[in-house]
Amino acid sequence: QVQLVESGGGLVQAGGSLRLSCAASGRTFSSYFMGWFRQAPGKEREFVAAISWSGVTHYADSVKGRFTISRDNAKNTVYVQMNSLKPEDTAVYYCAADRYVTAVATRSQYGYWGQGTQVTVSS
Repeated sequence: QVQLVESGGGLVQAGGSLRLSCAASGRTFSSYFMGWFRQAPGKEREFVAAISWSGVTHYADSVKGRFTISRDNAKNTVYVQMNSLKPEDTAVYYCAADRYVTAVATRSQYGYWGQGTQVTVSS
């Protein structure tokens, strides 16, 4: 079992930055594939970024070049650094995890989810 707790959300002006954190419980964090998804009001939850146990990263086209995902296995934590934020990045951001992920952008591939953290970008 893995429990995930996100933090770091908030209100920021367009062009600003935020860093989200996701702290995971469990002793096998380093073997989990970790992902970030987001859900805006009235929209489907969508893929943002993911990182494999070995550090290989994947990004949605909408955030490529602006967001950076990373992990610290010693701290059981995954991060997403979000720069050059836009109003369309406003959403609840969710951390997700699973041991075996073959389609990184598919929600159903992830069996563990956090409660989400709100990010609001004002124009």
